[in-house]
Amino acid sequence: MASIGATTASLDTPARRAATEWLRRESRRVRGPALTAGFLTALFALALAAQAWVLSGILAAGVLRRAAPASLWPQWAWLLVLAFLRFGFSLGARRTALRAAQTLAGDLRVRLLRGVEALGPVGLRAQASGDLITRLVDGIDAVLAYFARYLPQIGSAVLVPCVVLACAFPVDWLSGLVLALTAPLIPLFMVLVGRAAGRASEQRHDQLRQLGVAFVDALGGLVTLRQLGAAERFAQRLEQENEAYRALTMQVLRVAFLSALVLEFFAMVSIAVVAVLIGFRLLWGDLPLRNGLFVLLVAPEFYLPLRALGGLRHVRMDALAAAQALASFDAGDVRGPARGGRVASRIDGGPPRLRIERVSYRHHGRERGLRDCDLSFEPRRVTTLVGETGSGKSTLLQLLMGFDAPQSGRILIDDVDLSTLDPAGWRDAVAWVPQQAHVFEGTVRDNLLLAMPTAGDSALRRAAERSGLDDVLARLPKGWDTPLGERGLGLSGGELQRLAIARALLRESARVWLLDEPTAHLDDDGARRIDGLIRAAATTRTVVVVAHRLSAARLADWVVVLGDGRVIEQGPPTALARAQGAYARLSSAERS
Repeated sequence: MASIGATTASLDTPARRAATEWLRRESRRVRGPALTAGFLTALFALALAAQAWVLSGILAAGVLRRAAPASLWPQWAWLLVLAFLRFGFSLGARRTALRAAQTLAGDLRVRLLRGVEALGPVGLRAQASGDLITRLVDGIDAVLAYFARYLPQIGSAVLVPCVVLACAFPVDWLSGLVLALTAPLIPLFMVLVGRAAGRASEQRHDQLRQLGVAFVDALGGLVTLRQLGAAERFAQRLEQENEAYRALTMQVLRVAFLSALVLEFFAMVSIAVVAVLIGFRLLWGDLPLRNGLFVLLVAPEFYLPLRALGGLRHVRMDALAAAQALASFDAGDVRGPARGGRVASRIDGGPPRLRIERVSYRHHGRERGLRDCDLSFEPRRVTTLVGETGSGKSTLLQLLMGFDAPQSGRILIDDVDLSTLDPAGWRDAVAWVPQQAHVFEGTVRDNLLLAMPTAGDSALRRAAERSGLDDVLARLPKGWDTPLGERGLGLSGGELQRLAIARALLRESARVWLLDEPTAHLDDDGARRIDGLIRAAATTRTVVVVAHRLSAARLADWVVVLGDGRVIEQGPPTALARAQGAYARLSSAERS
C-alpha cells in the first residue's frame, strides 16, 4: 500500500475513531460469552471475599483464643472448597472469553478474505502482498488478544473491586472509603499515559507492515536482485527496517513498563495507607482483629485487576492500530464490483451478444481508461481488439469478466445488465485466457483441473492435444504428475500459454471466450495451431481477443481499433486495411 509509511495518517483522529467504533461493533458479537464470563468473574470475587473472611477467622482464632489448628478443621475445609471454587470460576471465565475470541477471529478471517476477494484482481493489484499478509495474520492476532485478554480484564477490573468494596464497607467503612477514593488513581494514570502508548503502538504496527512488504518483495524478486547484484543492498534495507521495528517495539515496552511501575507504586501506597490506618485502630482497640485482617487480605486483591488492566494497555493499543488496517477490508466495508438484483445465476442457451453502452472507467491514479465507449461483440464470430498500449483493451476484458464495474454506462449480456447477474454464474459461462497465466504450487494435472475439477482423464488429454500441451507433457520428467513451482517455475512462457489455453478448452460449457494475447509467447507453428482453435471455438461461442500484434488480428472476423479509451474504427480487417485509417497506420508502424 502506498501509504504504509505515512504514520501520521494512521494517527489522525477520524481514523482512530473509526477503528474504535469497529472494535466496539465487533465486541457486540461476543456479548453473550462476555456476560457469561462476567457472571463467573463475579462468582470468583465472591469466593475470594469468602475465602478471605474464613482465613481471617482462622488467624483471629489462633491469635486471640490460641485455638489449635486441628480444632478449626471445618474452617480449613471451607477454605479448601473456596479455593477450588475460586480456581474453577477463574478458569471458566478465561476459557469462555478465549473460546469466544477464537470463534470471532475465525469469523473475522473469513469476512476479511471475502472483503479481499470482493476487491477483485483490479483492486488487489493496488495492494502490496506483504501488507495484506501482515493485516490478515498479525493484525487479526492483535485483535484476538484484545478480545481474549483485554476485554475480559475490563470486566474483572470492574466487577472484582465492586464486589470487594461491597464486602469491605460493612466490615470497616473507613477502609472501604480509602479503597474507593484511591481506586480512581489507577484509571486516571492509564488515561494520561494512553496517548503516548497509542502513538507508539500505531507506529510499531505501521513499521511491521512496512517490514512485511519489504520482506515479501525481497522473496518475490530474489532472482532479479541476484542478477543485478543488489541482494546485499536490499538485505541492508531489510536490516534497517528490522532495526526500526525493534526500536519501536522497545519504545512500546518502555511505556508499558513505566505504566506498570507507576501503577504498582500507587497500589502499594494505597495498600500501605489502609494497613497503617488498620494498624493504629487495632492498637487503639477501635477495630476487631478479624475485621482488620479481612480488609488487609482483600486490599491487594482489590487493586490487582486494575493493575493487570494497566499492564494490558498495550494490547488495546496494538488492537486499535491493527483495527485501522483491518476495518477497510471488512466484507461490509469493501466495495467491489457493484451488483444489483442478480436476476440470473448463469447463462444458458447459445452464445450471447455482448454490448458496451457508453462505458467509462479509469484506474485509480491513472489518466487513461475507457471514455464513453460504445461497442458490440456479436456471437459466433471472432472480434479482435487492437490499439496502442494504454488504449483500454485489457481494461475492457476485465470489465467483461466482472472484475470491476464501470464508473458510468452499462454492459449488457443479451440485453441483461451484467450488474444484475450473479458473478459466479456469469464466470461459469466465460473462459478467460490472460496474458500471464498464474500457476499454483502443484502438478500439471492439479493446475489444469482448476478450470474444471470434475474433468476426467479423457477430457484432460483432449484439451492437452488441442492446445499443444501434450508436446510439453512429453518433455516433462513425470508428465501429468510433474510438480510445478510457484508462478510456473519449470515452464517457459509459451508452455504456460498452452496450459492457459488448455484450461479454456476444459470449460466446454463456456459460451464466451475472452483471450488476452493468446499467442504472444508461441512460435509460428504454435500460433497457427491456436488460431485454428479460436476459429473453431467461434462457431459455437462469442470470442473476444485482445491483440497487441496486428498480425494476430488478420484472421479475425471483426476488428475494433481503440484509442484513448474510445472506438476509433471497426470492421473486417481487409476493409480496414483498405480504408487507410487508424488500423492501416498501426500496421505500417508495426512493419517498420
